[in-house]
Amino acid sequence: MMPATNSADIHGRLASADPEVRRIAVMGLLDSDEDDVDRLLLGALKDGDAKVRAEAARLLEGYETPDVVDGLIRVLDDASGEVREAAAVSLSELKNSAMGEGLLAALAATSVPFVQAALFRALRELRRPEAFAPALAALSSGDAGVRCAALGVLGYLKNPAALPDIARIAGSDADTEARRIAVGALGFATEPAAVVPAMKRALADASWQVREEAAATLGKLLAAEAIGDLIAAMADPYWQVRLKAARSLGRLKAKSALPVLIDALGHEMSNLRKEAAVALGEVGEVAAIPALEKALDDSDPDVRKLARLALTQLVK
Repeated sequence: MMPATNSADIHGRLASADPEVRRIAVMGLLDSDEDDVDRLLLGALKDGDAKVRAEAARLLEGYETPDVVDGLIRVLDDASGEVREAAAVSLSELKNSAMGEGLLAALAATSVPFVQAALFRALRELRRPEAFAPALAALSSGDAGVRCAALGVLGYLKNPAALPDIARIAGSDADTEARRIAVGALGFATEPAAVVPAMKRALADASWQVREEAAATLGKLLAAEAIGDLIAAMADPYWQVRLKAARSLGRLKAKSALPVLIDALGHEMSNLRKEAAVALGEVGEVAAIPALEKALDDSDPDVRKLARLALTQLVK
């Protein structure tokens, strides 16, 4: 924490001809005795030095007022990438839904991809229903960052009308991250059957990150019709995918997965052995008892602990 600074000293430093002195003065505002720190930070957003503006943008993340939101929106097209990114991050920290009015108005007025993406990220956790239509339309954007940010909004809003478009992105978007986010967003479906075909295709995606997301989301959906696909995913070359598949098979209590889960209990990677032990306890098949008893001698204490817990679920 910087030492408290009196008002006269702060104002003197903010007016200095040296940009580094002004930047340090901005950093000290939060520890000063000023009553209108947000106003001074907004003033610093207009400073001639990019580092001063970036520092002000970062510190404004703690203020949720229309003036602050408007000020941060204005610098989303700053000449400095550092300033733009700092403003975008601060806007994404908003939690007050009332601040969405300014964000929505700015979104309607811009066609700049970076600004659009930043505004969608800021709108995500505010869950404003008015953001649904622009977010859905943004899935056709030529910019992957915009599509990803719009998917985040749709995932939070959980409007089933978006599911067909999200499924399209999950299966065909050229951007790996967009496909991954879309797969995760499909997890809000209340009728799994409507999205399982897209999820199954995602399990065969060229990107392991997308396959991992699909394996995890199928478990959240409790999609029993995908058990066979999840069992096949236990042979994926990436352990991260196998780990999520094991977790989902456990949640689904998939008795047909017993052989692959027992096999995973002997895998060289301890994280996968731990997940397999948990899943075997959830599946609840007594045929897993010998393998779990053997795991009581595992070299990893967490595997031993989870094997004991699984056995308590199987031995009543």
